This record gives sequence, C-alpha cells and structure tokens, in this order.
Amino acid sequence: MAPTRPRQSFSKERFWEKLKDSKTQTYHDPTATRGTVSHGLRTIAWNPLGTLIATGAADRTLRVWNPERQNVRYSTELRGHSAGIERVAFNPVKDAELCSVSSDGVVKFWDVRTKAVINEIKGLGDAFTLAWCPDGESLVVGNKADNLFVLSPTQSTPIASHQQSVQTNQLVFCHSGKKIFLTTGEGRVKILSYPDFRPILYSSYDPGLPFTLNGHTSSCLSIDLQPTARLLATGGSDSIVALWDTTEWICQRTLIDMTGPVRSISFSFDGSYIVGGSDEGPGLEIVHAETGENVLSLKTAGPCPIVAWHPSRYWLAYSDLGSLKIWGVDPERK
Repeated sequence: MAPTRPRQSFSKERFWEKLKDSKTQTYHDPTATRGTVSHGLRTIAWNPLGTLIATGAADRTLRVWNPERQNVRYSTELRGHSAGIERVAFNPVKDAELCSVSSDGVVKFWDVRTKAVINEIKGLGDAFTLAWCPDGESLVVGNKADNLFVLSPTQSTPIASHQQSVQTNQLVFCHSGKKIFLTTGEGRVKILSYPDFRPILYSSYDPGLPFTLNGHTSSCLSIDLQPTARLLATGGSDSIVALWDTTEWICQRTLIDMTGPVRSISFSFDGSYIVGGSDEGPGLEIVHAETGENVLSLKTAGPCPIVAWHPSRYWLAYSDLGSLKIWGVDPERK
C-alpha cells in the first residue's frame, strides 16, 4: 500500500459539505471473542504514515490491518501475550515498529513486516498505558500500581522507574519530548520534565506547590495534544472534555455533550477537529476545536470508547461493539 497523501484541511463549513456522505468500513476479526463490548477492542493506533492500523483486544488478539482492505486475510496477527492487550502504539519514527502493552506485565516490540518480536521487557506489573517520546528512542509505560517505567526499544530492562503518589492514568508527550503530561485520579494533569519527571511549573500563590491543570470534578482519564500544540485536550469520568491553551494554561472551553466517562480523545491531523470516545451511549460527535461547534454526527451501533484520527487524512478509526471501524475510507478512490 502506497503512503496516503495528506488531504487539504477543511474549514468547518466545508468539512460537513465535503464529508457528510463519507462511508464507514468494518474490519471484522473472526478470531476475536464474541460477546459483550468488554471482550472487544481495548486500543487502536495508526502507524506514522497512516498505511497500517493496529488493534489490541481483551482476548489477547493483536492485529495489524491495511485500512484500505477490510478483509481479515489482508491483516497480520501478532501472537505472544498471555493476557489482554491494553495499549498499542507505533514508533513515531519507524513505520513498522509496534509496541504492545499487556496486563501480563510484558511489553513487546514487533517488526510488523516479519511478525518478529525484536525486544521484550518483562515484570512491569499490571501495565496499561504507553506513550512514545517523539524521537522514538524511548517510551513510558505505566502500571496500575502507579509506577511509570522509562523503556528503550533496544534494552530488555527498564532505564528508570518513577513511582507516582496518586492514581496515574493516561499520558502524552509534548512534541519536543521535553515535557510529559500525566492525567490523575484527582482530576488533575501534572506537567513534568522528561526524562527526570520533575515539576516544570509552580503555583503563583505557593512557589513550593507544583502547578497542575484542574478541570475535572472526578478522575481525568484521557489526554491528547493538538498537532499544532496550541491546545491540550483532557477527558474525565465527569463526561467533560476540557481544552487548555498551552501558553497560559487556561481552560479555553469545555465540551459537555459526551455521555459517560471520556475514555479516549483524538485530534485530527490538522488540529481542527476533535472527537471523544466513551463506553456509554451510541454515536460520535466531530467537534470544531477552536469554536466547540459540533460539525458532524456519526451514528454507531453502540458505545465507542476508543477513537483515533488518521495522521494525515480525515479518516476516523473507532471501536464499535468490539470491532474496528473506520469512517472516511473509500477503497475505490485513489
């Protein structure tokens, strides 16, 4: 499959006009456990070029799909984990290197072209979160005991570990790789330096108190940084998505039309549009990030907890009733 060429960015008026008739493709995995949504997909990730998309499921199924060929025979299954797949992510600078995190405490690095495991790190506990540093030289994996491990894709033991004092959920790097943002069970977001995990900002009224973003009334679960880096989005179990200005760290607006906890957030490649995923209530709303306006509603069969925009096109991948679906893909159009 040739790399997809970036599509031009659309204004919110043209977005609806151009994309309102876009179709949704379903990618059915016959080996996946049938049943409730809880037995379905846990994680979705595009590779840097957008030519591949990886999915991980609670039943240990780890698969890499060609988004333009929905039949499972064009996909690749990667086998080796002994428990559910909690998180997958491609190396941001290597198009065929995939990292998978499982609750079996093992992190595996795969060459998806050969299906070979090129490195693995064991003994990380009930691991469930993952973020690559933008240079692709290191990554951070967190477990449910709130311990964060700095890993190298070429070393079999952690480089460092950093125990957190509060429940720590998802995390994301800034685009330079010098800062990392951690969501917490307190509803706050920590802003720390990388790789030493020290607070970068301090409160104006108490110079000894690290500054945090506080925009949720309960646990902060998900986070994404706009590709233009002007906004940081956080999602909480309070059903709110908060959009933060990254210069002054002021909450610019909140999106309150979600139903249920916001399990994932994703910005489009140009940063113009944002979608949140929840495990309650059907449907997805594509929102214009700068104004907060809903520009397009997608009908779905059930809740869609996982969402991920394509890295260079208006293609939206999401989980629906445990299966991968991609809105916007047109296999007939080249």
